[in-house]
Amino acid sequence: MKVGFIGLGAMGSAMAGNLLAAGYALTVWNRSEATTRPLAAQGARVARSADRAAQGEVLCSMLADDRAVREVFLEGGVLDAMVKGSVHVNHATISVALAKELAEAHAAHGVDYIAAPVFGRPDIAAAAKLNILVAGSAAAVGRVRPLLEAMGSRLWPLAEAPERANVAKIAGNFMLATAIESMAEATALTRAHGVSAADFLDVMTNTLFAAPAYQGYGELIAGQRFKPAGFTLPLGLKDVELALTAGSAAHVPLPFAGVLRDSLLEALAAGDAELDWSSLALVAARRAHLDERG
Repeated sequence: MKVGFIGLGAMGSAMAGNLLAAGYALTVWNRSEATTRPLAAQGARVARSADRAAQGEVLCSMLADDRAVREVFLEGGVLDAMVKGSVHVNHATISVALAKELAEAHAAHGVDYIAAPVFGRPDIAAAAKLNILVAGSAAAVGRVRPLLEAMGSRLWPLAEAPERANVAKIAGNFMLATAIESMAEATALTRAHGVSAADFLDVMTNTLFAAPAYQGYGELIAGQRFKPAGFTLPLGLKDVELALTAGSAAHVPLPFAGVLRDSLLEALAAGDAELDWSSLALVAARRAHLDERG
């Protein structure tokens, strides 16, 4: 099976590497050519343009946001270049509205469209242990299942409408953001009373909140390990805003999402754009003037 992969950030590169390891003939493209070199060394063919990566039976993409997906597929000619009967597997976290638009556009071009956003950071992607949400026609999903299984530890089918996978991903990231914000505020409280973030989070993540999200992000907060970022603050803001937009479209109030948006904006205003979104702990600490207290 000839497979293309577009979008080689930290996540996309790791996912593409696992397809190569599984023996697929892979053609890759990224705006920054430098990111293609490690994959070329592993045997990938590097396309000179995005449309040339779209000539196979399956095209996977992992682009940053709605704007990038729209520019490449709807405005950049990639969808037009895809072979009728081929499948596009979109791993990006995008808006519900764009997911619906893409499904309609692909159908008009005779191309199957699957939304397959993922849960997991770059290290999880590299280990092929992603949890992959999947929505699209059963026949198309069946065709690409082996590829998805090469990149993840479990697939989570969410019916045929692609936007269902996207709204589930948005809601999941919203829950992650609330977990980070709650740990950020709670550790500011304990620090102000002499209990270190490390001691407090060690208790919490081994008792009441003994779950991967709390444990993983709790370790980053306790150790102040915000670089290199597995998921940056701007991406966190993007996803919270996607949740707010989806909520507005369906008349679903999300009051805490507004709090998260403001915290993320405050972090960006402080110049922390390159930090992991677990650095919301710095925002909570600054609000409490903990640095000034020593």
